[in-house]
Amino acid sequence: MKADVSIPNNRSGTSETKGTLGTFAGVFTPSILTILGIILFLRLGYVVGNAGLGLTLVILLLANGISVLTSVSLSAISTNLKVKGGGDYYLISRTLGLEFGGAIGIVVFLAQSVSIAFYCLGFGEALAALLSIDSSALPQIIAVCAVSFLFIFAWLGADWATKFQYVVMIILTAAILSFFIGGFIRWDTARLIQNWSSPQTNLGFWVLFAIFFPAVTGFTQGVSMSGDLKDPGKSLPLGTFTAVGVSIVVYLLSAVVFSAALPADVMMSDYGAMKKVAYIDFLVTAGVIAATLSSAMASFLGAPRILQSLAGDRTFPFLAVFAKGSGPTGNPRRGVLLAACIAYATIGFGHLNLIAPVVSMFFLISYGLLNYATYYEARSASPSFRPRFRYFNRWFSLAGALACLGTMLAVHLYAGIVAIAVLFAIFQYLKRTAGPSRWADSRRSYHLQLIREYLLAAASEPEHPRYWRPQILAFSDHPERRAQLLRFSSWIEGGSGITTAVRILEGEGLKMRKLKEEAQVQLQRDIIQDGAHAFPLVVAAPNLQIGIQTVVQAYGVGSLKANTIILNWLGQVSKKILSLNYQEFGKNLRWAHFYGCNIVILDAKTDKWASLDETDDNARRIDVWWWDDATSRLMLLIAYLMTRHEKWSEAKIRLLAADCSKEDDQSVESLKAMLEEVRIEAEPEIVQDVSADTIAEYSSDSSVVFLPFHIKNNQVVDPLGNPMGNTLFLLPVVAMVMAAEDIDLDAEPEEGKAAEMAQASDTLEDAGKKAQAAEKEAEKAIETAEKAKEKAENVMADSDGVNEEMKAKAEKTARDAEKRANKMSLKAAKADAKAETAAREAEAAGVSQPTASQSATRSEKNAKENKLKLTT
Repeated sequence: MKADVSIPNNRSGTSETKGTLGTFAGVFTPSILTILGIILFLRLGYVVGNAGLGLTLVILLLANGISVLTSVSLSAISTNLKVKGGGDYYLISRTLGLEFGGAIGIVVFLAQSVSIAFYCLGFGEALAALLSIDSSALPQIIAVCAVSFLFIFAWLGADWATKFQYVVMIILTAAILSFFIGGFIRWDTARLIQNWSSPQTNLGFWVLFAIFFPAVTGFTQGVSMSGDLKDPGKSLPLGTFTAVGVSIVVYLLSAVVFSAALPADVMMSDYGAMKKVAYIDFLVTAGVIAATLSSAMASFLGAPRILQSLAGDRTFPFLAVFAKGSGPTGNPRRGVLLAACIAYATIGFGHLNLIAPVVSMFFLISYGLLNYATYYEARSASPSFRPRFRYFNRWFSLAGALACLGTMLAVHLYAGIVAIAVLFAIFQYLKRTAGPSRWADSRRSYHLQLIREYLLAAASEPEHPRYWRPQILAFSDHPERRAQLLRFSSWIEGGSGITTAVRILEGEGLKMRKLKEEAQVQLQRDIIQDGAHAFPLVVAAPNLQIGIQTVVQAYGVGSLKANTIILNWLGQVSKKILSLNYQEFGKNLRWAHFYGCNIVILDAKTDKWASLDETDDNARRIDVWWWDDATSRLMLLIAYLMTRHEKWSEAKIRLLAADCSKEDDQSVESLKAMLEEVRIEAEPEIVQDVSADTIAEYSSDSSVVFLPFHIKNNQVVDPLGNPMGNTLFLLPVVAMVMAAEDIDLDAEPEEGKAAEMAQASDTLEDAGKKAQAAEKEAEKAIETAEKAKEKAENVMADSDGVNEEMKAKAEKTARDAEKRANKMSLKAAKADAKAETAAREAEAAGVSQPTASQSATRSEKNAKENKLKLTT
């Protein structure tokens, strides 16, 4: 015997070995032998007898519909990946991720291991009945012997097991042919018609469906052999579809033969009714024995390979010992031994009816997840999703997933709930313990596709104050200062914004590319080490000013643009970020403000920051100095967003309003009314004679202070025009703020750009309708004038029979009609001009109304033609 060979930790179980099995031996044979199993020989007649042939065909089509849809998904996903060992587990984990894959892998391994016992017990019952020995323990004894017998083939490897399955296939084929020959000999068309409808029984549709459905659950047995295949991408779809197609034909023909050969009461009362139809009844008994052993053999081959793949991926560290394989094909002998132990334990447990439904649900879940994984991959629209299987549609996969879920709940509600609960528990366990992903699954691609769709959807909606969120650029070049800056940024995000940590490298030349890459890696490492939820961005620029302008203007995509920058105060700023020179510092801030970014400068001295960390969460207070301007409203909103962070959820906000002469009507009551209107809880207070000392007196004991600032002569000054450094001296952690936009804290949904567009659209529509009405009225007036003119000309031409009075009357009527036509044409022209004006205003407001605009143009053209026609 050859020594064990290790399986690499980052690969699935048999990824380093070359398979030897082809489509027929590796996929078709195990799949068809499991499908054409015990249900065909002992339960199909029972279903036909209780349901009638018509309803039985519906059951067959519904059950096989699930297998066909899943086969389509399997074919698509297996031709898009180089499939390695692990079957369902490998395909699902490489698409939906380790958590889903690990959860389904472990439950399918257990389900297949338990299935070995089920099939062997079925073999034991059939053999015990054949021997006619009256002993309750005999079926279990035979089952133990059968497990031991099959264990030898599984231990030797897939090649030996396949040779055994060829013998089984010959027996099954002979049994089915014997049944068909006997059925045609006993064919009775009248009986077939009589058995078309369902007799009166107490068994409902879903009960009969549940009895039959396990027959179609074996079509993925070949998938479990993926690591032993020469060409999995070719063999899996071809072998699976062939097995499913052949099995559908066999089951449909068998149902028809049953209906034409036996009366319903015989089929309902005798599970072994197939022997009464078969030409050689002993072959049916042999078929039952062969079917049970072949299904057990398929599970004995599949279960250890799933376990080996799980262990090789270190999905569950305690299973790592099962990653080793033996021989050139990496036969998972340790997994075979564990599967045999589980089978023995299941036989000894004996209460199979209790756990059988849950095991069936695990198989259904695996099919459902396989379908969903394929839909998920296709839904992500990844350029890498290029399956060679051409007859795939993602909606087929989604339909297959939903059909599996519906079948689970319809067949056995409680078992389905238990199976889903077990899977969910394992999923949650892996989510907490698995660590970073070991491979590239489809989740990132799926998330990127969602981002694309949502960005496009957001771009189609007009801006509104209700949509405002802090999109922050955090400038810092010092790792320690960056950590506290990103932490503060996470507070003011309030769980609704995005922060990007920015570094600007000054310089030019080819060397900057390498320096930029190194800085990007280091910045990403620092962010991860600090536990911050931020994105890294490193920009190389000839100088700092160009770098800042580039980042502020170019950052973002679509409607997701930077609206706020945050940086450390002058005393804590590195020489490479915004410069230590006061003039340069203020100039760079002015540029950022010019391009529409709110500015937040954090003054967090080391001792003050440490004191803030030591303060209890429920003892924190946020002071907002209020000047009733755009900056004040921004500070109030940011302070509120801070209270949405778990560290500041118990903090109190105090609104300190400066009592200025221009704000004579400002009072505590008016501030309370304003706060009530904007739905922010804060305690307002009026502060008289505001100065740097007053600010320090009021806010020296607060946790964080929000203070407005201005830029005067390229220097940062407080609201009173004093140098900011003097004001900050006695204050705790301070966030200095200057707004570049005025945020309406109580904006109504009907206000803003959307309302303007709606109003412009309505005005355009009304103007267009009026223009059309005026045009029709003008056309009618012109038509009347032309008729009057024609009548007058006729009267004038008939000089013999018309007197002068009649001529004068006709001329007057024609002139009056012409005046009215001119009047209506002028009215139509004015209406058309208004419609054109409304179209231009609507276009300026962002409304796209080509139809209305073209209608207005047509109205103008028609009016001109009418006027020209009238003049002529």
